[in-house]
Amino acid sequence: MKYLFTCILTILTLSPFTSCREDFPDINEPEKYPGYNYNEIFDAYWNGMNNNYIFWDIDTTDWDRVYREYKPLFAKLSYASPEDAGKAYTYFKKMTRGLVDSHYYLTFTSPFLKDSLPIWPSEFKRLNTPEYDAYLTYEHMFYSLPGTYLDRGLRGTTFSERFQYNINAMAGVRDDNILYFYCSGFNLEDLYNSPSDNDVKDVLQYFFDKLIATDDIKGIIIDVRSNNGGAAGDLKFLLGRMVDRDYLVGYTRSKSGEGRLDYSPWTPYYLKTLPGAKNVTAPIVVLADTWSMSMAEILPMTVKVLPNGHFIGERTWGAMGPLGPNTDTNSGQFSTSFFTLVYTSSLMYKYVDNKIYEGIGFPPDIEVKYDQQAINEGRDPQFEAAVNLINNVK
Repeated sequence: MKYLFTCILTILTLSPFTSCREDFPDINEPEKYPGYNYNEIFDAYWNGMNNNYIFWDIDTTDWDRVYREYKPLFAKLSYASPEDAGKAYTYFKKMTRGLVDSHYYLTFTSPFLKDSLPIWPSEFKRLNTPEYDAYLTYEHMFYSLPGTYLDRGLRGTTFSERFQYNINAMAGVRDDNILYFYCSGFNLEDLYNSPSDNDVKDVLQYFFDKLIATDDIKGIIIDVRSNNGGAAGDLKFLLGRMVDRDYLVGYTRSKSGEGRLDYSPWTPYYLKTLPGAKNVTAPIVVLADTWSMSMAEILPMTVKVLPNGHFIGERTWGAMGPLGPNTDTNSGQFSTSFFTLVYTSSLMYKYVDNKIYEGIGFPPDIEVKYDQQAINEGRDPQFEAAVNLINNVK
């Protein structure tokens, strides 16, 4: 759950729309509620969501109905009761189950709940989503795939201090001059520019050297399958080396005020070219799957904008909203006396086709389902489809 997609947005104007009504609490900062009883706990959370949640205009959750239904239930709870803390946990889970924000989760400061599992509404997708074996996926990307499909390559793992987990990376090349790059998360620019040596920096340098030195690149495969996302700046850091001009890839907007429907105008979002970039005209193919999230979804969406861009695999998870502190955007994550963090998107992201894919995921050009049996046999149908596409592009 440690994905971070930050984006800087200048608020241009205030929207006149608001949905606050007299029978609901006045706007108040959620962290300032004392939280000595469940009335205050509920009001702090409800108001925090009412003011900071970015997706109210597309979310199907009736937040006013939530107030009318759950306010009396929380009023009956005792803060000193462990049993009632369990009821509160259940109520919060039911209240949030339908939220469209696929980044969203709740963690607790309550002494009765601080060790409980975070509430993550998107977990209900798991009921209809094949659960890939994370270890087998890692083993495949790091060992089976390179050994089977690549002629030369380099792999590395480095701990990301920023996100507090390991980032695995693999780069390789085939004799037919198809370049391949895989990463399990995005903190690439920070690791590459780190003053200390690390394995991921070596992998990136290997890939960039091949990118520049190979005059007759036949194609590039970027693999973000089962990638949880990470730093937004990696989009430019990675793809900005492959284009010689900027491309409009979508739009973002934040809240312009504390009202539920106070929105800023949509602001264009561009993939920026880097100085000295090599304009790659050969096919660039992204591999992504159902467990590709956040930045691992924005990347295939961006590649699709390119005239030579393609996306093969499965519909992604559906967590595209950029993340950051609500002090920058009037929206996004906040805390209360009861919650360590209400983790929610700071911006809404709309693709260049004017569609919002939050909660539903981005579809591939060519759908190739994950095939565990084929992986167990040492084959990768998704990778093979990418190679086949590159070899057959006119």
